[in-house]
Amino acid sequence: ILGFSTLPGRLSMMAFILNALTCALGLLYFIRRGKQCLDFTVTVHFFHLLGCWIYNSHFPSTLTWWLVHIVCTALMAAIGEYLCMRIELREIPLNSAPKSNV
Repeated sequence: ILGFSTLPGRLSMMAFILNALTCALGLLYFIRRGKQCLDFTVTVHFFHLLGCWIYNSHFPSTLTWWLVHIVCTALMAAIGEYLCMRIELREIPLNSAPKSNV
């Protein structure tokens, strides 16, 4: 079903790409560590591969399926890591005011 020649194929590819973008936001809220983004991304896509293999009863062998998932894995990992690094590199506010009056 994945392919550029048909409308359902293009819509499926766009759905996979939008899913990668929303999962990158999920990495930001649930993982919060830039170094762990690639690990979690590969794990999620590996479980998706296993699910597709079990559901279809054969290993995915089409080139378009692999290309779409490689691109989605790269997008999810790169955007998730970028967002997590932005949070990690924020300045720590230092307040020099006393905390209590003695």
